[in-house]
Amino acid sequence: MVRAVDPGEPDGGRDAMRQAGLVMLAVLALAACRPGGAALPAPEKRDLSAEVVRLDRPGPPEKPAGACWESDVTPAVIETVTEQVVVSPETRGPDGALLTPATYRTDTRTRILRDREEIWFRAPCPAEYTLEFVTTLQRALKARGLYLLPLTGAMDAGTRDAVRRFQAERGLDSARLSLTAARELGLVTVSPEEL
Repeated sequence: MVRAVDPGEPDGGRDAMRQAGLVMLAVLALAACRPGGAALPAPEKRDLSAEVVRLDRPGPPEKPAGACWESDVTPAVIETVTEQVVVSPETRGPDGALLTPATYRTDTRTRILRDREEIWFRAPCPAEYTLEFVTTLQRALKARGLYLLPLTGAMDAGTRDAVRRFQAERGLDSARLSLTAARELGLVTVSPEEL
């Protein structure tokens, strides 16, 4: 029960503040309640690599109609192996003393584990990159501890770096924002058919 308090009364101001604090605490406690008392589960991280399209021709995929695509180039992965090969083994005398040390040569081999390739993925259309959209993107990345700069609304190097870090832990190492990542960040609406 909340009663009207005259701030002129002794401790009246403190009582009013205490009561307001208790009411606010009760409201917050009720807001946190869910049926069954279970907490909301954390959203799952989507695997963005599953949405990457690799083509054997230049240009973006043709379907679906009206979709916007971004491309990026994955770097080649090259392995270099260096090893020491015995040219002549050491020789030892009958008493075990070293007569001639072994000689070695260095062999180095390089091989390509994965070629450089162009990848495509669905992305928000260029018309969506308004000042408000990019500011909201920066705010969403800031809330996740990935964007540490002031909100500018510009798709600058700091924003692209934060996008890359957000997407890399989901399987897409690109600084270009994918449509699925934009949806996960709450920037793009999802139609019921896509759920």
